[in-house]
Amino acid sequence: MINSENFAKRLQKVIAFYGETSSSFAEKIGVQRSSISHILSGRNKPSLDFVLKILYTYPDVEMYWLLNGKGNFPSDKEQETPIQPKTKNIKESEQNNKNIERIVIFYSDGSFENFEK
Repeated sequence: MINSENFAKRLQKVIAFYGETSSSFAEKIGVQRSSISHILSGRNKPSLDFVLKILYTYPDVEMYWLLNGKGNFPSDKEQETPIQPKTKNIKESEQNNKNIERIVIFYSDGSFENFEK
């Protein structure tokens, strides 16, 4: 079960970190301003939908940290998953000047994958 008071402190930390006001934060995640106010005051507990909206809008917020204070904020995704894909779009011209799009995914271990569209 979520401790509403501690959740509210972590939520306030997220809002401050991104330089938002409660109103602008509510607008960005797509909830009523009163929802933020009620959660920060402890009147209401956050719904799953509310938490998911935060995680979707602010990917640096770790779910476990937001819900129970364990983990890091802002998250350090590089350390959690050692092989991070990086996608680049590369356009090449064939001999007949027809453009093809090739997507190359490079991994931090030096490997890569090619995909042609």
